[in-house]
Amino acid sequence: MSFRALRLEIADAVATVTLDRPDHRNAVDDDMRRDFAALTPELEDPAVRVVVITGAGKAFSAGGSIDHFEKEWNPAEFRLHSRRLSAFYDDLEALEKPVLAAMNGAATGAGLQLALACDLRIAAEDARMGYLEHKLGLIPSHGGATRLVKLLGLSRAKALYFAGDLVDAEEALRIGLIHAVVPAEHLMEETRRRALDLASRAPASLGMAKRLLNAAADTDLRTGQALEAFAQSVAVRTQDHREGVRAFREKRPPRFQGD
Repeated sequence: MSFRALRLEIADAVATVTLDRPDHRNAVDDDMRRDFAALTPELEDPAVRVVVITGAGKAFSAGGSIDHFEKEWNPAEFRLHSRRLSAFYDDLEALEKPVLAAMNGAATGAGLQLALACDLRIAAEDARMGYLEHKLGLIPSHGGATRLVKLLGLSRAKALYFAGDLVDAEEALRIGLIHAVVPAEHLMEETRRRALDLASRAPASLGMAKRLLNAAADTDLRTGQALEAFAQSVAVRTQDHREGVRAFREKRPPRFQGD
């Protein structure tokens, strides 16, 4: 697959997606929107067990391209374009495999919304993130407000948005926006280490657990327990489960094949 605004590399069951518009701080333009739509089937390939998303150059993503907002949009047409980008973020969240954001530099607007759709967010020490839509007379979209509240709670989400500026990586870690902060020069090394660890686990059980965790935010206890029981009844029939038991008995690391 050929992309215009992205790079895709797959090695050791890890797909690394690089937003590749460094001269524009990886702002999301129409080419990148089209690339996102074409990217989803590539990430769904069973040969891919973990996805890493990062940015080329000095930024993760500065949000939506300003050119996109200079057009004289018909409201219905604008909503159609918005749904397409939101659909990709939804696909990432629903993907039954871990998705990691390696956040180098600034992540704002649609860039931060992309990171929020990932399962784990690892940031470089010099990374900064937040919402600046108010400077354009706009609001967080593509799930940016909803996911933020679900992640941080209403009070902290409001504090981040109304701050009116970007927060640094340490503050983002303190409030729970990201999961780890590492020196910039070790960002990809640390993210890949985590990705390889996840890639070594049983894909089916990992994917089902991700879906259960995502659903738990909107599910009552009884419904959650029923979903867990159903998922476990599927996991217990897999070859990977049997391999896990054998490896435990034989005191060796399991070798999961995804069956």
